[in-house]
Amino acid sequence: MSENSDPQVATSTLQGEKFVYDFTEGNKDLKHLLGGKGANLAEMTNLGLPVPPGFTITTEACNIYLASGAEPAALRDEVSAHLDALEQKMAKRLGQADDPLLVSVRSGAKFSMPGMMDTVLNVGLSDASVAGLAAQAGDERFAWDSYRRLIQMFGKTVLGVDGDLFEEALEEAKRAKKAATDVDLETADLKKLVEGFKKIVSREAGRDFPQDPREQMDLAVRAVFESWNTDRAKLYRRQERIPGDLGTAVTICSMVFGNLGPDSGTGVAFTRDPAGGHQGVYGDYLQNAQGEDVVAGIRNTVALAELEHIDKKSYDRLMGIMETLETHYRDLCDIEFTIERGQLWMLQTRVGKRTAGAAFRIATQLVDQGLIDEAEALQRVNGAQLAQLMFPRFDENTKRKLLGRGIAASPGAAVGKAVFDSYTAIKWSRSGEKVILIRRETNPDDLDGMIAAEGILTSRGGKTSHAAVVARGMGKTCVCGAEELEVDTKSRRLTADGTVIEEGDVVSIDGSTGKVYLGEVPVVPSPVVEYFEGRMHAGADDADELVEAVHRIMAYADRRRRLRVRANADNAEDALRARRFGAQGIGLCRTEHMFLGERRGMVEKLILADTDDEREEALGALLPLQKKDFIELFEAMDGLPVTVRLLDPPLHEFLPDITELSVRVALAEARKDHNENDLRLLQAVHKLHEQNPMLGLRGVRLGLVIPGLFAMQVRAIAEAAAERKNAKGDPRPEIMIPLVGTVQELEIVRDEAEQVIAEVERATGVELTLALGTMIELPRAALTAGQIAEAAEFFSFGTNDLTQTVWGFSRDDVEASFFTAYLEKGIFGVSPFETIDRDGVGALVRSASEAGRATRPGLKLGVCGEHGGDPESVHFFHEVGLDYVSCSPFRIPVARLEAGRAAASSAGSDSR
Repeated sequence: MSENSDPQVATSTLQGEKFVYDFTEGNKDLKHLLGGKGANLAEMTNLGLPVPPGFTITTEACNIYLASGAEPAALRDEVSAHLDALEQKMAKRLGQADDPLLVSVRSGAKFSMPGMMDTVLNVGLSDASVAGLAAQAGDERFAWDSYRRLIQMFGKTVLGVDGDLFEEALEEAKRAKKAATDVDLETADLKKLVEGFKKIVSREAGRDFPQDPREQMDLAVRAVFESWNTDRAKLYRRQERIPGDLGTAVTICSMVFGNLGPDSGTGVAFTRDPAGGHQGVYGDYLQNAQGEDVVAGIRNTVALAELEHIDKKSYDRLMGIMETLETHYRDLCDIEFTIERGQLWMLQTRVGKRTAGAAFRIATQLVDQGLIDEAEALQRVNGAQLAQLMFPRFDENTKRKLLGRGIAASPGAAVGKAVFDSYTAIKWSRSGEKVILIRRETNPDDLDGMIAAEGILTSRGGKTSHAAVVARGMGKTCVCGAEELEVDTKSRRLTADGTVIEEGDVVSIDGSTGKVYLGEVPVVPSPVVEYFEGRMHAGADDADELVEAVHRIMAYADRRRRLRVRANADNAEDALRARRFGAQGIGLCRTEHMFLGERRGMVEKLILADTDDEREEALGALLPLQKKDFIELFEAMDGLPVTVRLLDPPLHEFLPDITELSVRVALAEARKDHNENDLRLLQAVHKLHEQNPMLGLRGVRLGLVIPGLFAMQVRAIAEAAAERKNAKGDPRPEIMIPLVGTVQELEIVRDEAEQVIAEVERATGVELTLALGTMIELPRAALTAGQIAEAAEFFSFGTNDLTQTVWGFSRDDVEASFFTAYLEKGIFGVSPFETIDRDGVGALVRSASEAGRATRPGLKLGVCGEHGGDPESVHFFHEVGLDYVSCSPFRIPVARLEAGRAAASSAGSDSR
């Protein structure tokens, strides 16, 4: 107990609360209270498996200790009562001189956090009891080996002594003896080592190693409590999105010894291969060792199958227990065991971690075995695993030179020659070269170069930067924010810790890890993408087990899901790919992407128009191009809905950069070589310049301020639909008005659109059905959704901009400037641009959905932001009652899977 803590804080808890559970009292469903380790030890005890007796201190006791600095007042008495019962069961007392009971003190949180928290073995040994242990075991060397292990673990874990000091002393002892491993040290060597270890503790900790067994146990318990808040534990929880307020339980278990000689040992077993998912005998075994020896790798283990030859009786018993546990847990189990002089003991089991491929294989295998049904199979896999399977990856069996590391923005493995601008990327790509586009950051003008490149590398930006968002949408590998790499686009070179990469040098980037390598690293393609692309068929001779498993799981998901999945696609090529991936329409076609490239000059003419005639001429030139785009899109998505968003971004994005243009005009004036068009452009750029363009003249405001702009786009959509209908097609366009903040804006644009549609119907003789709706991407729109629904036939939530405006974040700036600090401080566990902020943005989505449908019961609801492809967000959208999500083509399979998982999960909850 802390010297400065107030013991009254701890005594203020409920007097009747229970803080300690015997292994015979718990079960696997009490992980929140007993942690995974304690709950599963109790479950194995209930199953009648050989588990050493013990008890568990609850997570609630830990949380009280961490909050107050004091243990609950009742805890010591409860622990004493359970220790008493354990001593009676084992017929020996903790640390008694002649025949000591020894215990392990181990951490165990609700969610597995391997290696993140602390464990102490052999608690109870002392100068007085080591001889008794030797006599009991008939092995003096074993006793002194156990004692040196205790002092080493206790000194490091409980007293905070630098672990390297113990390791150095052990190495010195082995050198003096000329011993290859610690097993070769004899009793006299270990006695001497124990004395050395005690001196290290006394010198470094400022106190002697405690000789009182109960003091050892109590201090070890507190150390385990405190290990919940170590830096490594906090980092792991942030990485795995584990809540920080769960706390850890502490299991106190009677020791069994695997270091008693050749008929003893310790091992780890898996009921199936965690790497591939295949059934068989998987694991490692180490003779004459304790558990930490296997984990630390200080000696070479043998394959678990070898145990059959070493100890056939224990092997057969273990195989039977493994089958029992897998059948009981209905999943792959990870097991830790010890054999003490031929007696098998189970020390831990848990549902085992596995690779993405193994997860899919195992889920379908368990269905075939009748252990789980399709709904449960969907809960055994997730979208992140599917995404991991879809991207190509580097061959890990090759040597490579690391140049640096950035943010893993878009998964995959890409290799190519370094280029530093889009023009070169396009030129080299057309000549057959594979290239990596390297920029400080990208902008919309780089789109063609990004398409041409195998992957994108930037030294600035984060996961929601332009490069990252566009790359994910295209399924391109991308590493962003590699700040240690110095990118010089003018000199066309990249410098990394003294290594200079010139244009044309080959680099490799790993979008799954953020690592950047020099030279070519061989890439292994993904058969799963070939399956979704239709180049490999499940059940075909060339389809492997993984593809077959993915095919089956996707079929389960599609049968169960309520949410439809659409694609964000701006051209026919992306639309066709999306359709192959299972898209049920287009939820967002961004028409601004149709104005880039060669058409930019035509937009410049529209912006520079001084008269109505000039403006009409510019719009007239754009109309047939837009119409052609839409015809191709409607043909690719024939029979499925296509939601077309009218022009959204500020017009300045279609004009030259103000700095570059100013320099060009200044140089021309200096040469007295005036360019009238550049002067007009510069005037227009200055006129359109805004301090905060994303909240300025854009979206519906453009349609209201620039006469004819939205009308031209609506006409192109309507004429394209009419032409497709005349060609016996089935176009289903939906027109979406962006950035609406009030119903009056939508009403004005709707009236104009309906007039244009009527004109096209009269001119073509084709009856058209075009739904008109809006994006909900401003807080005011969400708050007045009931009014807006009077003029809208559908809502599509633009959660990217809604997140920006709700949080007051500039998406392009905040990740680089302070998101890291916010994540470290726990202000949020994950970026709100990656996963929907349920409490803020999500609350607006929910209330707007309810208000909109209260006004218009048949209102169609969807989402088209990046969140539409995020697994956790998809579950929220299912819960809220949206009709569809829309995401980039390469995320469609993930969204389909998660929509199925959400439906299966909610059905399971309803049945319970």
